[in-house]
Amino acid sequence: MDLLFQPYDLDNLHLKNRIVMAPMTRARATTTVPDDLTVEYYRQRATAGLIISEGAPISREGCGYLRNPGLYTSEQAAGWRKVTNAVHAKGGKIFVQLWHVGRMSHTSLQPDGRSPVSSVAIMARNSKAYAITETGEAGMIQARCLVPGFDGLD
Repeated sequence: MDLLFQPYDLDNLHLKNRIVMAPMTRARATTTVPDDLTVEYYRQRATAGLIISEGAPISREGCGYLRNPGLYTSEQAAGWRKVTNAVHAKGGKIFVQLWHVGRMSHTSLQPDGRSPVSSVAIMARNSKAYAITETGEAGMIQARCLVPGFDGLD
């Protein structure tokens, strides 16, 4: 157990311990920009040797969950810079997980309600997205893409 708390050199990235915080989708940002709550969340966990952030969508079309900060605008990059600075100020290291969810999205999350951009034109069976429900509230719903002439599931 003592080894877990020993420093580690990860190819010249000097970590203060061997604890790595895995990425988790938090869905706490009020917009697509990392906010003060995002900064505080990662700052509180900066004692880990390395943090791998939640998935940050690389484009508007790559979004698959509500309240997930992206990394495709200058405003988002500035928000992630605040997160990075807060983690570094506590002596931590952080990597961002770049993300494009493909078909694991929903038309309610896409620009103008379009189908998600994906490598396949088939909906994923039994897969949920955190999106806007039929009642207009946030919730888990069947991941969905609209493909003209197609109504089946993978």
